[in-house]
Amino acid sequence: MASSTERLERLVADELGDCCDADLDDRLAELRGLADDADAGTTAADSRVLSALGSDTRYTIVRLLHVSDGDRCVCEIAPLVDVSESAVSHALSELTDAGLLTRRKDGKWRYYGTTARADALVEALDETRGPGVDAEPEGADE
Repeated sequence: MASSTERLERLVADELGDCCDADLDDRLAELRGLADDADAGTTAADSRVLSALGSDTRYTIVRLLHVSDGDRCVCEIAPLVDVSESAVSHALSELTDAGLLTRRKDGKWRYYGTTARADALVEALDETRGPGVDAEPEGADE
């Protein structure tokens, strides 16, 4: 079995014209530093947020609450998504656990709203979509 750094060694040799162990060690140290900087302890939490937005139902709920004036009751959200009430409740719990929604109880009613992070993510997606870019990729309905 080939070494996990064999291709990297060939790359460094191509870039430098030759590659010794010190050159490879330097590149590996640089790459490990990048990996540490990229993670900074946030990868798991960020993956959880992105996973929470990874279903059409959950993303629709976040977008609905983002454009809403204030918090909305579960009974106001459920008719707008085409899933069971238990699926809506599960989606709301998952989004709340991921830090994308706030939840408050008022008597027997529960109200949900977006957090600043959810708002920023929706706005970032809207901005990166840009003018003239379809919301749905070509062939999505095929």
